[in-house]
Amino acid sequence: MRTSKPITVTLGPQQASLNARLESGAYGSASEVLREALRALDREDAALDEVLRRKVQAALADPRPSIPADEVFASLEQVAQEWEKGGGR
Repeated sequence: MRTSKPITVTLGPQQASLNARLESGAYGSASEVLREALRALDREDAALDEVLRRKVQAALADPRPSIPADEVFASLEQVAQEWEKGGGR
């Protein structure tokens, strides 16, 4: 029994990339290319989650005193204003 259902996907400019992969013989079908792309996204998401998890752990373990939220937001507001004055560069 089939556990997935057919879908229609409009790739736009990415169609050329899919076609090139099929023409190279690296993949036998568009479905194989899309499944591999989703696996790559899953790996990327997992890697990003791990990086963020480590950063949170490091922040929680940091012995320095916390900075009050109002000070953080005031600092961010100042940076944003300076960025806008500089033309967003």
